[in-house]
Amino acid sequence: MISHLLAATLLSATALQPSDAEWRDFAADIGVEFTIVDNHPTDCPAQASNCFLATLSLTLPADMPPAFATARPEFYYSYVGRQIAVDSGPFENRLINGDLNVLSPKAGTKLKAGETYTINIWGAGQFFSAYYPMPNIYAVLDDYPAQVLEASRAVIDPDTGLEYLPFVTAMTDETKLATSRPDDDTQWLTPARAFERYAAWQVAPSEPLGKSDIVILPTPNEVSLRNGADISVQPGLKLRLAGLDRSDIAGALEYLSAHGVTESRSGFPLSIRVGKGENQPAESSSINVRSRQITINAADVAGASHALHSLGQQIAHGEGTLPQFDLTDAPRFGFRGLHLDISRNYHSPELIIDLIDQMAVYKLNTLHLHLGDDEGWRLDIPALPELADVGGKRCHDPQEERCLLPQLGAGPDANTPVNGALSGDDYLAILKAAKARHIDIIPSFDMPGHSRAAIMAMEARYQRLMREDRPEEAERYRLTEEADTTTYRSIQNYDDNTLNVCLEATYSFVDVVLDEVVRLHDEAGLPLQRYHIGADETAGAWSESPSCKALMADTGMTVDELGPYFIQRVASGLAARGVIPAGWSDGMGHTDPAAMPQRVQTNIWGGLFNGGVAEAHRQANEGWDTIISIPDVVYFDIPYAPDPLERGYDWPSRGTDTFKVFGFMPENLAANASTMKDITAKGREITDTVPLTAGHSIDGLQAQLWSETVRSDEQVQYMLFPRLIALAERAWHRAAWEPDYVAGASYRYGDGQVNTDDVLKDWQSFSRRLAAHLPLLASDGVFFRLAPPGVKEIDGHIYAETEFPTLTVEWTDQSGDGSWNVYDEPVPVKADLLFRTRGPAGRVSRAVAP
Repeated sequence: MISHLLAATLLSATALQPSDAEWRDFAADIGVEFTIVDNHPTDCPAQASNCFLATLSLTLPADMPPAFATARPEFYYSYVGRQIAVDSGPFENRLINGDLNVLSPKAGTKLKAGETYTINIWGAGQFFSAYYPMPNIYAVLDDYPAQVLEASRAVIDPDTGLEYLPFVTAMTDETKLATSRPDDDTQWLTPARAFERYAAWQVAPSEPLGKSDIVILPTPNEVSLRNGADISVQPGLKLRLAGLDRSDIAGALEYLSAHGVTESRSGFPLSIRVGKGENQPAESSSINVRSRQITINAADVAGASHALHSLGQQIAHGEGTLPQFDLTDAPRFGFRGLHLDISRNYHSPELIIDLIDQMAVYKLNTLHLHLGDDEGWRLDIPALPELADVGGKRCHDPQEERCLLPQLGAGPDANTPVNGALSGDDYLAILKAAKARHIDIIPSFDMPGHSRAAIMAMEARYQRLMREDRPEEAERYRLTEEADTTTYRSIQNYDDNTLNVCLEATYSFVDVVLDEVVRLHDEAGLPLQRYHIGADETAGAWSESPSCKALMADTGMTVDELGPYFIQRVASGLAARGVIPAGWSDGMGHTDPAAMPQRVQTNIWGGLFNGGVAEAHRQANEGWDTIISIPDVVYFDIPYAPDPLERGYDWPSRGTDTFKVFGFMPENLAANASTMKDITAKGREITDTVPLTAGHSIDGLQAQLWSETVRSDEQVQYMLFPRLIALAERAWHRAAWEPDYVAGASYRYGDGQVNTDDVLKDWQSFSRRLAAHLPLLASDGVFFRLAPPGVKEIDGHIYAETEFPTLTVEWTDQSGDGSWNVYDEPVPVKADLLFRTRGPAGRVSRAVAP
């Protein structure tokens, strides 16, 4: 009898176990919906002063096998930001780390087929974009493979090529969703408002530029057309070089070749001479185009390369012809940079090299490559293989010995494009491409905070070596201390992302990494000039670390001085190697300048309206190389416009379009208050409370692209272009309308101290040339942004304007055959109309309704 009962029980248990196929189908058929309900609900839980309400709904399959009723599948999801309260019904909600959370059925819960379970989430801050939620929610059950819920995957729109998140409910209620608090005047850039904006920018009629019009960007210092017929370089160019070798201009020659201009013994003569004359600035050059010869005179090989890229832009626009002209040029700043984060989400070496090509075209000369952060380590260090093997991947491994747990919606599968690391050969190829284009590479592994990928990789190494009974070697590069009981949460919600700066193993680790980076740079022939420590956003770590308590007892330091101690020690080690240390301004500002090396770079990322001006001037007055990296304007992971269908983080700015970047004044930071508003769309006064002292100045300008919401190489290009060209314009060329710096001056929005009429006239010249560059970008394979048109009803007709002149607008009647028509006159008002912008290479913007 007992044996029969046991057999029946075993059969019943077996019957209640889903098959592998049923498990896959279960995950594939679950419905997912994320809704941003209200960005300022009346009652925030836990007495929070600022919150929003969102819901996550999971609908189980109607034909769910009975085995799942008593199963306990867990659902892992990424939620960026702090959760204040969660009402999860039959589920327990638990934060794993960072943005990874898990929903687990409560004890006794029986899941019901076809049932929708809605989780209410109150979060700190706001969600202004339908791209802020993260994709790839996944399910875990016992030993079955983790499965992504198919409904939560990102999808590529076949018309625009843009990624969208179909599980995020459309955001349509501007009253509830557009603002953060009562004093926030932000409005969505609706099609009608975009029409008004674009119309205001067109201060005079714009016609397409002709082949003989100068289109060179950034704007040259001086350029003048000469009389005489255009010349053709279609048969090729015959080079005559003096003071340089072909290898010095190899990258520029590749650009010419890519646009149809080859070298030929019978080609049009091009004479290039390099030799720095008296009072001739670095990277400067002149171009003289005559009927019988083109002559380039340059101060150095970088200047010769810049001149060739200018020439290449003009030849490509003229389809193989050139007007006769004279040009003289020199840069505004010696440092003109782009920061690219490939740590949060990995991006390919091919993309990086393509970006280097475009940087050279627009005369940017420094690529700050962010290779290490909490979410990933992106360079192979052969002596420490776990850095790439574990730290370069995210997958579902609760022990985190094979990979890091997923963050930022990476999903449970390690074999996805957001995972990966550069091999040594990849990095060498990047360095060699940069060298050929006179671009410096600044590598960065953020430390001591933002270091979780490194910490967990070295923990995996520690566990491996302990299993191999090699404890001394296991401890050699371990970055944490088991006896450290300090509790903290970083700004990105990690409780374990900060190196222990009191362990000698930490500095041994840094040395191994630096040794390999220096070796690679030397092998590529591009010696390491600068290294970026990071040094920002260090959470309240170390207070309960025995090693730190001992160090503080020996030195008299306080816990607040441990972060600066780390920066100063690493900076001194870099200086001893002949490398300039660099870091973000918040960490650098806590150091003792007397304990820092003589040459230091600081990247200013304080807010324009929140102390950034004083911070920039204070650190410039220390004699440091001061690079403006202010998030309000030059963070390009920010949305282009305040619109729920624009991707990006929006904590410093609700919208940063190309015009805003073009209008930035990096050498007179306070003056930007005359033309720009803060994040709440309020005009605020900025007073220069910490004036620059004599002999000190701003040294450069850098764009930043962080990649938390940027999951593909195409999205990188979309976020960068075309506004990166506007940044290159401001880094290379000082506009006549920029007021001179006056120490102690005050500025307020609309005060007239910046002549906005002159800004608009200059913008029209720039934007006409930029429109002529879009075909060049397209031919180079750049996936640049096309803004939707502005459209507005006026007297019973729909009128349209584009962001840049000369672009085409198309319209369709959704109730018709779906064909698109060229907009050449106002369209009579009718329901179901859609409008879109068409650009070169068949590119189209997303469609908008009037």
